[in-house]
Amino acid sequence: MAHPKSRISKQRKRKRRTHLKAEVPQLAVCKTTGETHRYHRAYVVDGDMYYKGQVIVKGDQDED
Repeated sequence: MAHPKSRISKQRKRKRRTHLKAEVPQLAVCKTTGETHRYHRAYVVDGDMYYKGQVIVKGDQDED
């Protein structure tokens, strides 16, 4: 098995990788609610929390 001649330090590797991130956060539009949100993030609409178009946490319903 081949071995590198010199090991690259964690700091050097991480400095190089800092430039590989997205400039602007990518946005998506939910098909269920029509709400604009960030990819891979839960979002709140009218007190309910959604993820991938499905309700994952119901909000409090005030019944009078």
